[in-house]
Amino acid sequence: MTQATLVLVCKRPALGIGKQRLAAKLGQEAALQIAEALLACALEDVLAWPNKVIVAPADWNDCEWATQFFGKARSDINVLPQFSGNLGQRLNALDHTLRTSGFNQLIYIGSDAPEIGVNDLNEVSEILTNMDTVFKPTMDGGVSIMASRKPWPGLTDLPWSTSQLGKSLSLLCQQSEHTIAKLPVGFDVDEYEDLCYLVEKLAHDQRPARRALCKLALQIIQQKTSKQKVMMQCESRYA
Repeated sequence: MTQATLVLVCKRPALGIGKQRLAAKLGQEAALQIAEALLACALEDVLAWPNKVIVAPADWNDCEWATQFFGKARSDINVLPQFSGNLGQRLNALDHTLRTSGFNQLIYIGSDAPEIGVNDLNEVSEILTNMDTVFKPTMDGGVSIMASRKPWPGLTDLPWSTSQLGKSLSLLCQQSEHTIAKLPVGFDVDEYEDLCYLVEKLAHDQRPARRALCKLALQIIQQKTSKQKVMMQCESRYA
C-alpha cells in the first residue's frame, strides 16, 4: 500500500491501568478521567485521517471494545491487538504483522499526545516519500509519532518511558541505515505538570475533544490547588 496507514496504539481506560504517574499525584479516578479524555482526542485524529487506520489495543480481550468504540465513528476501522512483551517487543511484532500483510508506510501514534493534529500526520506522510523514518519528539525526551517506510529495528532494549528514549530510538534507526527526519518538539501527558502545559497549549484549540480535555484539566488543577491551600492553612493553624 503506497498511502500511509495510521496505527493507533492504545489501552482501554480503566482504574489502575495506565497514567499511573498521574494517579500518584491526583488519584485513580482523576487519572481515569484524563485517560478517557485523551482517548477521545485520539478518536478525533482517527476520524480526521483520510487513509487506512489500524487500532491496536494493548489486550486481546479489548478487541470488541475497540471495534465498538472506534467502529461507531468510522466503519472502516481495522482492529489488531498487540502481542505480549514490553512496548518495544509489542511494536516490533505489530509492525512485522502489518508489513507482511502489505502495509509499507506506517505512522504510529499513542493516545496521550493531544497536541498532534491531522496537519502533523499529513506532514509525516509527505516526508515519508523522501525519508525512511520520521519522529515527533516530546519535551520529556520521548516521541509522540513514530513513522517509517522500513521495518523497525529491534526495539526491545530501548529505555522506554525515560528521557533517553528519543535519542536512543533515533540512534538505533541511524545504525540500521534509516534516513531520519524530525518534526518540531511537542508534548505528551504523563505527569501532573503536563496538565498545566496542556491547558496553555490547547487554550485556543477548537476541536471538541480537545476543548473538553482542556476544561477537565483546568478543573483538576483548580481542585488540587484548592486542596493544597486548605492543607497549608491547616498546617499553619496547628503549627
